[in-house]
Amino acid sequence: MKKVVFLFAFMMLNFVAFAQLEKPIKWSYFVKRINKTEAILYLKAKLDTKWHMYAQGVKSDAMRLKFSYASSKNFKLIGKTIEPKPIKKYDKIVKMDLAYFENEVVFQQKIKLIKSPVVIKAKIEFMVCNDRSCLPADEITLNIPIN
Repeated sequence: MKKVVFLFAFMMLNFVAFAQLEKPIKWSYFVKRINKTEAILYLKAKLDTKWHMYAQGVKSDAMRLKFSYASSKNFKLIGKTIEPKPIKKYDKIVKMDLAYFENEVVFQQKIKLIKSPVVIKAKIEFMVCNDRSCLPADEITLNIPIN
């Protein structure tokens, strides 16, 4: 019995170690001030070769890209987060049209600044897949300072 428990623990450790190595997406940001009271956040996703990330308009809630921002008295969002035109294809496995991005994509969010400096807390929920598999849905939080 001890051998079975040890073997199971060893297999789980390998699975966790492998899962931690698989990070095919890197997020970054930059801010462009338009004037004293407005700025644009640019949220950039860089994907490894053969990986893709689903767009905001995908019908599946688990796959859909979502942006949310912690509310603050120091800024207001102007509109929604804008994405470039995604690649669209019908997927036979999930039997639905899918919209996704490959390689590198930049999203934009316009901000009205009420008080400076401010730190905008942006949470991004996403799913990445390749031609063989998908990783579990993931999220990242970016703390974006604007002076």
